[in-house]
Amino acid sequence: MAKTADFNKYVNEALAAFPVDTEAYTEAFKSSAAMGEKFSKVALEAAEKSTEISSKWTKDTLSKLADVTAVKDEPTAYTKAMTDFASAQAEMSAETLASFAEIAKKVQMETVELMMAAGKEASEEATAAVKKATADVTTAAKKATKA
Repeated sequence: MAKTADFNKYVNEALAAFPVDTEAYTEAFKSSAAMGEKFSKVALEAAEKSTEISSKWTKDTLSKLADVTAVKDEPTAYTKAMTDFASAQAEMSAETLASFAEIAKKVQMETVELMMAAGKEASEEATAAVKKATADVTTAAKKATKA
């Protein structure tokens, strides 16, 4: 009878011949998680500020609209109230959009800073990993040639 080969043995031997540094994967995961946290912080702060601006804009609009809907003695007062409301809305809109633009500008600057820091960190980690891998392969090659 033919005996089947034990491929588990061959796979284990092959994996043992190529050492894998799991610490590098752990560090990469930690680094990635930290970067994700920083990006999330930027996004959440921007969302919070945007919500505050939107809420203020809505409250101001509703309070000004209350003046428009109030009963007036003169028919021309309605026209004046609508004109005043439209003028106030235009001014509030411009201020609000400028506030949103400031938030967007800040988010953009912080994102660029984070990306640059991530690139620098990744480059340093890659260099260290390559040096370590080279040393490991050299050591493994020396052991292989001695055996």
